[in-house]
Amino acid sequence: ERDCSVQRRHQKLIEETPSPVLNDEIRKDLFERTVKMVAKIGYMGAGTVEFIYEDGKFYFLEMNTRIQVEHPVTELVTNTDLIAEQINVASGERLSMKQEDISLNGHAIECRINAEDPKTFIPSPGKIEVFHAPGGPGVRIDTHVYSGYCVPPFYDSLLAKLITYDKTRELAIEKMYQALSETVVQGVKTNIELHKKLLRTDFFTSGKYSINTLTEYIKNN
Repeated sequence: ERDCSVQRRHQKLIEETPSPVLNDEIRKDLFERTVKMVAKIGYMGAGTVEFIYEDGKFYFLEMNTRIQVEHPVTELVTNTDLIAEQINVASGERLSMKQEDISLNGHAIECRINAEDPKTFIPSPGKIEVFHAPGGPGVRIDTHVYSGYCVPPFYDSLLAKLITYDKTRELAIEKMYQALSETVVQGVKTNIELHKKLLRTDFFTSGKYSINTLTEYIKNN
């Protein structure tokens, strides 16, 4: 499961797994109901079921019949390649693992780096003069940009997905902060500094936030 509650206008900004608010009992119930639902409709292939969670209960929201942007956090914690499995299944092959082969280890966080003004959130198209990606153990970046790349005004403003992995949530957060600090994007505006501020807020470090928390934070800051 992935927690994607840090979002603005229903657009996800930070995703992580495991969720800091679920216990093992709720997680088990969520998994069992999800598998039962998907099996009942005879669905085959990659898919993501989304829920709203509140006061110890979860409510079905929608199902996305595809791999989602935040799939890398699942891959790091489960040590699987979801894209490869998706391609194999689409080619008529069987999954390379069974559910009992999947184990959850550590914590992963993903920050979506967008080409936009961090205060007004107006898109910031243009030429990226300098791009430098962070690296090191437990740091992954999925991106299509490079120094000299021109960000077009026609599409989603996503430039890169920065993902960090470590043994605990606290360590993953610290690693993400360092990775964001090492990321260089010159020529267009980005939300990198906003991410760094969010990682230091009390609501994020405590895991006590909702889908409305980021909007309230931006309004008051």
